[in-house]
Amino acid sequence: MTSRTAALRRSPVLLALCLGALFMVVPFLIVVVNAVKSPAEYSRNGPLSLPEGLYLDGLRDFWERVDYGQKLLNSLLISGAVAVLAAALSILNAYAIGIGRIKGRTWVLAFFVLANMLPQEALVYPIYYLSKEAGLYDTRLSVIIVFTVLQAAFGTYLLSAVLGRFPREIIEAARIDGANKWQVLWRIVVPVSRPTLGVLLVFFFIWTWNEFLLPLVMLISNDNQTVSVALGVLQGQRLMDATMTNAAALLGVLPALVFFLVFQRTLTRGIAVGAVK
Repeated sequence: MTSRTAALRRSPVLLALCLGALFMVVPFLIVVVNAVKSPAEYSRNGPLSLPEGLYLDGLRDFWERVDYGQKLLNSLLISGAVAVLAAALSILNAYAIGIGRIKGRTWVLAFFVLANMLPQEALVYPIYYLSKEAGLYDTRLSVIIVFTVLQAAFGTYLLSAVLGRFPREIIEAARIDGANKWQVLWRIVVPVSRPTLGVLLVFFFIWTWNEFLLPLVMLISNDNQTVSVALGVLQGQRLMDATMTNAAALLGVLPALVFFLVFQRTLTRGIAVGAVK
């Protein structure tokens, strides 16, 4: 009776989760179905009908029109570099704040929280002006630097809270054994924080991949643009029909989805470890 009662109590939660998953999966499936339809079939049967055949011209035309291979390489390079650099900068900052206990720790954390709250629209002109003065405008390096700083602000705030509760006895024991600050960081703090760092890497990659405004402003050359910018520019020019629009949406989200599925176990492990701690 007890197990049956517990199962009944869990039923609304499971039903809500199934409905939420359905609402997230169905739009993606509609995009996939419409990406392999011909424009005539889309006009005749509508967006909810199943395709009569496999029409790949929309995917091929979009790939060639925007030079998708180059855009994909740019997005992978920028997102991957930002994820790694922002995670590294976050752990260094958090080590100084959470374990080093620097003076004015509360004000430093407040500064990082404020950096997370600033809208990107307020940063466009200062970043544009500084990149022009530094000679970095219209380079992938400029976008990498900007997003590394922005993402590291969130990572620093999160890791500082985690490392602030790090057992001091472990650190003191390591120092008694002769370990210096760098050895404590790389041999003790980083291995213990690896699950949290894995979560940050996944989040930083996906967040940077989906960014549109700053890459649109900073990357004006066709060879430097990212996938999200290429999608927005091409749609703004009204050069795509419904089939190519769905093909573009599919190619735009597919790499990030594959990355998420590949590192899903890392994300789940990191969240579970954080919950246990």
